[in-house]
Amino acid sequence: MKAVIQNEFGDSNVLKYTDVVKPVLGEGEVLIRTAFTSVNFADIKNRTGKKDKGNFPMVLGLDIAGTIEEVGENSSFSKGDRVIAFPKNGSYAEYVVAKEALVYKIPDALSFEIAATFPTVAILSYILIHEIGQVREKDTVVIHSAAGGVGSMLVQLAKLAKVKRIIGVVGNFEKEAYVKELGADVVTTYDTFVETVLNLTDGEGANVIFDSVAGDVTSQSMECLAFYGTLVQFGNSSGRVGHFKTSDVHSSCRNVKGFSLGTTRKHHPERLKPVAEKVCKLFEEDLLNLPLAHIFDLYDAAKAHDLMESRQYQGKILLKV
Repeated sequence: MKAVIQNEFGDSNVLKYTDVVKPVLGEGEVLIRTAFTSVNFADIKNRTGKKDKGNFPMVLGLDIAGTIEEVGENSSFSKGDRVIAFPKNGSYAEYVVAKEALVYKIPDALSFEIAATFPTVAILSYILIHEIGQVREKDTVVIHSAAGGVGSMLVQLAKLAKVKRIIGVVGNFEKEAYVKELGADVVTTYDTFVETVLNLTDGEGANVIFDSVAGDVTSQSMECLAFYGTLVQFGNSSGRVGHFKTSDVHSSCRNVKGFSLGTTRKHHPERLKPVAEKVCKLFEEDLLNLPLAHIFDLYDAAKAHDLMESRQYQGKILLKV
């Protein structure tokens, strides 16, 4: 089968489209023919060696939409089932193997193209909004990287939750119209977001802040987080560690909560199935959508990475397999 592999860390040129051996099923697993896979920022970090140690040759990719090709004994799936999944060993490939606990059926009315946009970003965002951030209708929420994949989902889910005020933070105002169309009430940039949040809340600050950037953004977020507010930390796209003082937490009764979808896939996959079902329904009913920035062919994975790293896009980047 065809796949995109890398044998070393580096820039997008290390990604090679080539022939590899088709994966073999293990116990409790299914074989899936990939239709589309998405590109996530974690792929960039993995490619460059900033996330995990390399087990070369390595196949990148977190999620897929496709069709069940082969199942084991007593499987709850059948050949021909349309699914989304989190594969075992990367998703930039024509065929992938996934544990059944991380495979979810999708409605016939949902196209593979749409389904491929959301497994990672929408399932993660739903958990962040409802389980970790526990947003309420009276809240003011701040969403960093609001024009990205997860940010786009967080804005829409916050809107569906009827929160009082959604503040989206972006790198530049070229993304303002897009983020407002998603449902943000106010869009600001990293240069001024602290001042903007404090001005809009009469100095009280935001009730919930969703931070996937870390670095200086984390400490700045603490400056505009309300008493009894929650900072939800779920990434470090800046490549730098964020810092806060213990006195920023206990004396103001603030909370700092962390969440990782990767950790949850590994240790508590059972938490994800009910969320996947809810998210599928929201997309099927067109209550959620994630605009497509660009669809590349699998052999153009390097170009997809270049676009993501340029940050000159809005929505989701897919690879057609």
